[in-house]
Amino acid sequence: MANPIILEEKLNKIRSPKLQNQRETAVVLSAVEDTLKDQNHDTTPTAYFAALLALLSQSIVPPDGIVNKDLASSVVYLLDLIISHVPAALLRSKFSQILASLGPTFTNQDVEAPLLRSSIGCLESLLLAQDSTAWALSQSQISPRRAVAGLLTLASDHRPKVRKRAQDAIAHVLRHPPPSPAIDHPVADMCAETALRTLSDTLAASAAKKRKGKDHVQEQHQPSLIHALQLVKTVASASGGWPSKNIEPLCEVLLGVSRSSNEYLALAALEVFEIMFTGMADHLSAPKLPRLMEAVSELKPSHNDSQLLPPWIAVVSRGYDVSAQISPDETFHKLPALFEMVSEYLSSASHDIRVSASECLISFLVNCVPDHVITNPSSTDEKVSEKLARAAEDLLSVKYQSAWMEVFHVEAAFCEALRWKANPLARNIVAAIGELRASVSFNGKKEADSVLGKAITSMGPEAVLKILPLNLRTPQNGQGGRAWLLPLLRDNVINTNLAHFRAEFIPLSEAIYQRVIDHGDNEKTMEIKIFETIVQQIWALFPGYCNLPLDLGHAFDQDFAELISNLLYAQPDLRADVCRGLQTLVDSNREILAVELGDEEIRSRSRITKTIAQANLDHLATFAGNLLAVLFNVYSQTLPQYRGYILQCINAYLSVTREKELLETFTRVNDLLESALAETISQPPNDRQQPKDRSPNQMPPTSHTLMDLIITLSAYLPLPTFPQLFSLTSRILPLTLDPQLQKKAYKLFPRLANSSNGVLALQTRNQDLQNLLLSSASATSPPARRDRLLAIAATITYLSATDLHFIPSVLSEVVIAAKEVNEKARSAAFDLLVLMGRRMMAGGTIEQSKIPHMDAGAPGAEASLEEFFTMMSAGLVGSTPHAVSASITALTRVLYEFHSELESNVIENLVSTLELFLTSSNREIVRSCLGFTKVAIVTLPDGIVRPRLASVVPGLMAWSKEHKSRFRAKVKHILERAIRRFGFEAVERCCPEDGKKLLQNIRKSKERKKRKKGEAKEAADEEQPTRKGRFESEYDAAIYGSEDDDDDDDSNLASSDDDAAAQPGGRKAGRKTRKDAPPAAGGGGNTGTYIVEDPDEPLDLLDRSALGRISSRKPVVVPRTARAQQVDVDGKLVFGSPAGDVDVAMAVDQNGNPGDGTLEGGIGAYVEAISGRDAVRRGRGGRLKFSNKRGRGEEMDVDGGERGERSGKGGILRGADGRGRGRVGGVGNERGRMGGVGNGRMVGTGNGNENGVVKKKVDFKSQRRGLGVQKGRGGGGGGRR
Repeated sequence: MANPIILEEKLNKIRSPKLQNQRETAVVLSAVEDTLKDQNHDTTPTAYFAALLALLSQSIVPPDGIVNKDLASSVVYLLDLIISHVPAALLRSKFSQILASLGPTFTNQDVEAPLLRSSIGCLESLLLAQDSTAWALSQSQISPRRAVAGLLTLASDHRPKVRKRAQDAIAHVLRHPPPSPAIDHPVADMCAETALRTLSDTLAASAAKKRKGKDHVQEQHQPSLIHALQLVKTVASASGGWPSKNIEPLCEVLLGVSRSSNEYLALAALEVFEIMFTGMADHLSAPKLPRLMEAVSELKPSHNDSQLLPPWIAVVSRGYDVSAQISPDETFHKLPALFEMVSEYLSSASHDIRVSASECLISFLVNCVPDHVITNPSSTDEKVSEKLARAAEDLLSVKYQSAWMEVFHVEAAFCEALRWKANPLARNIVAAIGELRASVSFNGKKEADSVLGKAITSMGPEAVLKILPLNLRTPQNGQGGRAWLLPLLRDNVINTNLAHFRAEFIPLSEAIYQRVIDHGDNEKTMEIKIFETIVQQIWALFPGYCNLPLDLGHAFDQDFAELISNLLYAQPDLRADVCRGLQTLVDSNREILAVELGDEEIRSRSRITKTIAQANLDHLATFAGNLLAVLFNVYSQTLPQYRGYILQCINAYLSVTREKELLETFTRVNDLLESALAETISQPPNDRQQPKDRSPNQMPPTSHTLMDLIITLSAYLPLPTFPQLFSLTSRILPLTLDPQLQKKAYKLFPRLANSSNGVLALQTRNQDLQNLLLSSASATSPPARRDRLLAIAATITYLSATDLHFIPSVLSEVVIAAKEVNEKARSAAFDLLVLMGRRMMAGGTIEQSKIPHMDAGAPGAEASLEEFFTMMSAGLVGSTPHAVSASITALTRVLYEFHSELESNVIENLVSTLELFLTSSNREIVRSCLGFTKVAIVTLPDGIVRPRLASVVPGLMAWSKEHKSRFRAKVKHILERAIRRFGFEAVERCCPEDGKKLLQNIRKSKERKKRKKGEAKEAADEEQPTRKGRFESEYDAAIYGSEDDDDDDDSNLASSDDDAAAQPGGRKAGRKTRKDAPPAAGGGGNTGTYIVEDPDEPLDLLDRSALGRISSRKPVVVPRTARAQQVDVDGKLVFGSPAGDVDVAMAVDQNGNPGDGTLEGGIGAYVEAISGRDAVRRGRGGRLKFSNKRGRGEEMDVDGGERGERSGKGGILRGADGRGRGRVGGVGNERGRMGGVGNGRMVGTGNGNENGVVKKKVDFKSQRRGLGVQKGRGGGGGGRR
């Protein structure tokens, strides 16, 4: 029986309706409850059921149908909720009555969907309550079978919600059969026959229409066929795959559907097979699987059927995947025959068939080879494996030459499936592919390398190199070198014998390196460089051989350890690979110990058990002490930028070092560090090397190196060494002479938190750490601040409930750190503030007498989140604006984190206090306060923020005209968030009159953006890729994000309106430019990339110089008439003619697009950069001023008459006083603009329909002399320069 609490929750929702169409139901429920109350009945599900049945008989009368539609809808809806909570025996006794009452809702064609869905729900609950006796009744009687027949009819209804509810009801009924020995539900056969008949009839009708040519338009849209397939899927998913009697006809129909040209139908048919196989994976339904596989095999299509074969092969692949899960041995024994059957399709001429066949073979190898065949095979299993190997080898014959790329994928899967059993089964395959790979004319080298790589991983490098030797030192007759195998070995060697590396590659490396040594100091030849490369490639194999070696106990002996040590000293170029290999020896075995699998499963994957892995680590521990000494020495001889891999290797071997050796190592390093510290302290200040004076290729001080080693050692040290460790740290932290050393000392505390002994030390010696951190606060250098914050965080994490006075002691330092210039330090400060807040939430006692600068008799206080906010609020009365700003920023962060845990009165007091700071005259304080306001508007409850809009909005508007520090943009973003949350009217009511202009701009920008987005969505042919988020955290998004993050133009509108009003014509020109501008690249419009063509010569895209003609600005074609004026009839250049003068003088502006690839365009770009409208200028006081305003010069093209009128009215350039803006009449259809070029006088003349003519010759020399002249702005008019 269902949960009564859930029923009561549903009824409560009905009692308080929120929608108009739910009120009728609430009235009916109220009437039922009042009736039950009057009759002194309890409101139980049974009582509700009886009352609703009475109402149902009044609203639906079988002879007359639905008498009262509204009442019937409400009653049936309530009955649907109640009936699942009614006892099953009562439902069985009332089955005939309820079914007769609900009958008209199923038979009437005009019944609305809500009533029909509720009726289906009632019928579902009735059917779930029936027993085997009821299901045995025939369909001709009033029985459950007749009800299921009605559901099957509705399961193909044209209304989606009705269809979905009926299908869900059928699935629910079939998944809950009555108690009986049968596997399937008693009505499963009837459902399967009906669904199959519906699908067959629909498919036949569709085929008939197609033959008549009436349905060629609707071929890709066949809703009835899709609905029939969905019904088949519903029955298949709920009946354990499919009833056994109907498997063969269903397979035949589905394969016919799968060959449809409609991809959705084909996928839906294959999905039915997938559902059937998934249902039969259960052991209860497993007996149906052989019947299904037999039916699929009998439906084998023609060998060349490119439409039907791929889906049939996919069905076979999935079927044997399920078969391998149920009976793995039997399926594996069938594998050679299946392999031969499917491999025949690899010779097909159809690429789709070949790909499907190869994927099927790969699926067989991946899913049908059980683990015991690899770990503990029987004689039968070995024979099957040999047959399988012969079948895989036959795929490399000439018969399948057209499918060799697909065959290579199969061969790679074969080697991977058999793992180490591939040796010797895959030897012939490796030899054949290796021979093909060595051929110069072979094009499938990538695929061949993939097969050889899998073979190296499975068979091992030793077996592969016996078949395909490297031939580098002693090449065999007729065979070339195979140096190309070295990269393959590097990427694929794993879980093999380390002794092979010692026997094969170390002698080879020594022999080749000897040739490099014999060459001496002479200039390196190409041969010597190749030898050095081969040596590096050989040692690049070392990490792979160290990944779970099978013979570590024998291969890694004293001689090998000495060889490795000498190599680390002698060859710095190989240190990275050697250290990585040594580290892999430890890490790979530790991973085996950490994995949560049984020994047999681990052994089947890696041939190593946890016992063997532990023995390997114990063996490495015997060499750890000597190796650490070598690594320490090598670390001290290596530059800091190349030390990372050495430190990781040291860390790995410290994890397996015995405690006695650890103590000896720590004592030795500690003594050396104390000596180095004493030497540093005694050194005169002038002789000390500062970090800024140190070259990147210069070794750091010895104390830095030793401190790095101490930090690495600290995570593995035993408890008795920690007093000595903390004593060393207490000597370093107060030192200000070496900031980097102090920084390294602070790193020790977070490092200790990563080990169990370190955590215990932080807990037991927490009081000493607090005193140490408090005493060293004044000596902290700027580079060490972030690490000091992390050290404080490690201390607070393990703070006891009686030591919470440490939090207010360091709180001011953490708050000030929230304004650090270093981003990492700021992030650490924010995280520490949150950690402090959580620690205060946990409770405890704050002994205020222990806080520095507090009275000894100060009373204690209980730790709480409210108390933490009170302590932070004390910073609002700081003595400097920086401290006040930092306090506001810190409060913003913790309010964002804990606003849901704070009481409302605390939040209200905090908001009301910080409102006052909006009226401050200090910009630093106001900038922080704007961030707080934004977080408050975004995160705080509506009841707190909405009443304060009347005071917050005017405070924001006071800074809306301030452009410094982007105050105007910040205010606009905050207002956008407020409008989005509270509505435009609510914000406008609180806004003063002088600020409503900005609100109107925000509203129009939002509407314009929405309109453009809709237009771009309609015009876009394909979906644009989504952009990653700009912010790393939700807090950053709340502080810095805005609605217009993706549209910079909108943010510029608000700041340009007032400025544009001060310029004559500026507003009009700016609006026109924005209106006529082409769409941005991201908006689905033009990409803004153009190719500049030369009118005299065709563009050769194969020429390298063509890249120089790519431009992001639209090129303007120079009219042929203007170009023709520079030559005479013989084609000779003419200098000094009026036409030529016009063309040369106007070359900068006439082209209209500086940087178009010509010399004149290049000079024009330079002129535009230093004296154009957007050029940088110096204003009053020598400050640099930038302008992004747009004027008439950026208007879109207008017709020639308008252009002539404008150029003819004021054509005299002004440049001397910088007040005027020169206009020069254009030539042809282009209008030029020039200011501050030359030092002569230019007069532009023109009339309404003619272009102006410049009456002065201008050469490039005079232009270059005048480049530095500043260009002024202003209205048109005459002038001289």
